[in-house]
Amino acid sequence: MTACPMFKNRFHRLLSPIKSAKFWTHRRRPFLWAGLALLVLLAGAGYAWSGKAVVVVVNGQTVPVRVYGLTVAAALAQAGLTLQPEDAVDPPPETRLTAGQTITVTLARPVIIQADGHTRRLFTRQTRLADILAEAGLPPGPRDGILLNGAPAHPDDPLPVAGGLAPPAPLSAGVGSSSGRMNLFRGQPVWLTLRRASAITLIDDGVRADLVTTRPTVGEALAAAGVVIYQADRLLPPPETPVSPGMTVVLERSIPATINADGRAIKTRTRAATVAELLAQEGILLMGQDYTRPALSRRLSPGEVVSVVRVREVIDVQQEFIPFETRWLPDQNMELDHQELRQQGENGVIKTRFRIRYENGRETARVQEDRWVDREPQHREIVYGTKIVVRTVETEAGPLEYWRKIPMLTTAYSAATSGKDLDHPRYGITRSGLPAGYGKVAVDPKVIPLMTELYIPGYGKALAADTGGLIRGKHIDLGFDEDQPLPSLYEWRDVYVLTPVPPPDQIRYVLPNWPQR
Repeated sequence: MTACPMFKNRFHRLLSPIKSAKFWTHRRRPFLWAGLALLVLLAGAGYAWSGKAVVVVVNGQTVPVRVYGLTVAAALAQAGLTLQPEDAVDPPPETRLTAGQTITVTLARPVIIQADGHTRRLFTRQTRLADILAEAGLPPGPRDGILLNGAPAHPDDPLPVAGGLAPPAPLSAGVGSSSGRMNLFRGQPVWLTLRRASAITLIDDGVRADLVTTRPTVGEALAAAGVVIYQADRLLPPPETPVSPGMTVVLERSIPATINADGRAIKTRTRAATVAELLAQEGILLMGQDYTRPALSRRLSPGEVVSVVRVREVIDVQQEFIPFETRWLPDQNMELDHQELRQQGENGVIKTRFRIRYENGRETARVQEDRWVDREPQHREIVYGTKIVVRTVETEAGPLEYWRKIPMLTTAYSAATSGKDLDHPRYGITRSGLPAGYGKVAVDPKVIPLMTELYIPGYGKALAADTGGLIRGKHIDLGFDEDQPLPSLYEWRDVYVLTPVPPPDQIRYVLPNWPQR
């Protein structure tokens, strides 16, 4: 690398004071090193800006480059572009370089050709496949086949577009980042395979046919011609034999047959003589009581259909459940609305044994061999309390006696929401005949008998005077007057059943367990 004379003279003038002995004092040494570093940077910058800025157009893509060569060839070499003799450069490589000059380069593509048992590599600026092969002295015949990178191609097809490079910033010759990157415009090598057409003769079960193929083996040639070869057919020579011009291929056909076995229809060809030999050829075994239609000894004819019948016998033990009962047992020493599970229930079992015969998965016979009770049912026993204890609840109206407390789902209604029209003759009349309104509630009579006095916290005393289609089990609907705002209620509250205690035959000792809380 040769520095610019102007920068060289300036550099010597800057160094002349440093050569003086007075300059090398202890105090000036730090300034000396800083000055030297600055001079090195100035010299490098001068060198970087002393090159020529040119534009290189490679395969139609523009790349700004700063170079220091004197000719086009030197500039391209400094830019890291390796030229081949087949490349086109404008202006010519020996042209003297000027600042701002545009250099146009059309790179030849690398091509690897496999043909006639040989492999050769070349560089070309041809784009059509047929022209490339002709340039290599391998013009394709009208029936020859061409593979482009392993895929079938037509002689008029063009080469694929080469990969390009668009540098993000101008490249400077001599800088390592440009070295080799320009060569990416050339693209990767393209593989061309030329398969010569060969004429062969096929004798298919006595019928002659003339074929022209570009495939390398006998099997591939017949497949390309649409000739189906079954496993049982005999092919001479074998499928893997290389094709040679003028060769004769003999195909001895087997007869068609169909085997229906294991839910499949196997269409095949065979040279076997009997049904048994056909099954052996296909690897189908008969086990136990299996049989065939027709019989194993039957001689085969073209188009024969053989059915394999799979026979299986199983012993099946089936069971039926004897449902257990739930028995409710009263206990006078247990308080009302208390329960205890005394015995868990368990279903009984009746078992029946069958012998079943299946043919091809379908039941053809069933014989009952035995039936017995394997386990007697065990009934569930629940003890419930019948002892009534009268207690007192403190209310806003004073203490009240009650003999039962039931948690119930609480809602609200009025005559207007009862589902009857204003002109209905029973509008505003409860099931008991009393007017609907505050203090009358709707209940399930199987849980709380009508006309029973109740106390509901947050509502007060009430009379069970009404029923409703949706009021079932532990559900109570609190009545309100029409001139009162109807609250939006849907909550659980304890409902107290006030004394007197009704006769035992009017008490439902076991309450339903719905709705669930």
